[in-house]
Amino acid sequence: MLDQALTILLEFLPIYAACYAINVFLYFATGWVLVQIQNRHPERRIQQHRRGEKRMWKEIRASVYSLTVTAGCLAGGIFLSMKGWTLVAPLELTWWSAILMFAVSIIAFDTWFYWGHRLMHTKYLYRFHAEHHRSVAPTVWSTYSDDLVDAFVMQSYYLWAVIILPIPIPVLIVHRLWDHFNGTIGHSGFEFWASPMSRMPSPMVCVTFHDQHHSRFKYNFANFFSFWDRVCGTIDPKYDEQVKVFEKLGQKDGVKTTAPGE
Repeated sequence: MLDQALTILLEFLPIYAACYAINVFLYFATGWVLVQIQNRHPERRIQQHRRGEKRMWKEIRASVYSLTVTAGCLAGGIFLSMKGWTLVAPLELTWWSAILMFAVSIIAFDTWFYWGHRLMHTKYLYRFHAEHHRSVAPTVWSTYSDDLVDAFVMQSYYLWAVIILPIPIPVLIVHRLWDHFNGTIGHSGFEFWASPMSRMPSPMVCVTFHDQHHSRFKYNFANFFSFWDRVCGTIDPKYDEQVKVFEKLGQKDGVKTTAPGE
């Protein structure tokens, strides 16, 4: 029994190490690139009167720490699928199955994230989520600035999804990459993506969506879409209005505009 457990551990560790190393590399690489772009466009800062950069080193330390959990969840999901320790087998990888399961996974994750996020805002669990909300003005470095329990609640999707959904491993990895880039941009604090596609009647969102969650706390709990927030009445009442302001800013290069309510 002990030998079998050791064999499993030795098989798992290289996968975990690779997942952690790639996650950390992408964290710093994506953050650096976005900061270079943002520095050239100060007028795009959403919270003009706040500077989240002063927390940068605290956010980096917390993120490097919490990524141990994120990498563990992803590596665990990959390992379970490789071993066949799931309730359903992954679909054969084709263009159609990849597109289908990516869409299913994104929708399932957004649902998980919304309700898990709401749960972390309850008085019993908020102490595990408080670290993330110390970044009132989020930055690219605050994406993973989480307590380990908080990180597990949000990222454990990658661990259990492969058990009940027929997600091929490459699709799970692409989903994780999408989540990384979406999350880093979403925490950047700079709005470059506002458009009619990121406000009603579209379910898509832009950077303003999650930035409002950090600045006003009780709104905008979802990740990729506004669907659950609109259905459950947790959408920020100023969200669509603020998106329109940044749409206009995008049409007037060089004009400095402060978003409403900021």
